[in-house]
Amino acid sequence: MADVSRRRSDLATHPDMPEMRERYARLLQGRDVVFVDGPVLVAGLYCAISPWVVHFSGQSPDLMINNLIIGLAVAVIGFGLAQTPARMYGLSGALAMLGAWLIVSPWVVTDGPDAGMIWNNVVVGAITCLLGLFAAAMLARTDRTGTTAG
Repeated sequence: MADVSRRRSDLATHPDMPEMRERYARLLQGRDVVFVDGPVLVAGLYCAISPWVVHFSGQSPDLMINNLIIGLAVAVIGFGLAQTPARMYGLSGALAMLGAWLIVSPWVVTDGPDAGMIWNNVVVGAITCLLGLFAAAMLARTDRTGTTAG
């Protein structure tokens, strides 16, 4: 039976320690866009609830559904960026396109949007588009240097 009574104070003598240090260094080196994940998630959640916050309800049910679906999609991308960034940063271009769609959607989806709907979608869409473009730029930069984004 193994002697488990001895306690070690650190892992310095662990046989896999060099490999673990190198992997941890790679992980930290590529996470320079970590602050994009949270704002993307928050922007998506706000976009999903914005029809009820800005009171779209009586005027445009189509824009309500549009914002709910696009907001949930943006939030899922933001959650994915936080959980598996190496796989999800490829969707940063799609995130920028969703932001652009949010900007133009009040005029495409509704006949006569009011100022609250327009300002809400333009601001949330611009934020989402800029975050997507920033994440895409960081992905392109990390691809050139040979390291991954996650």
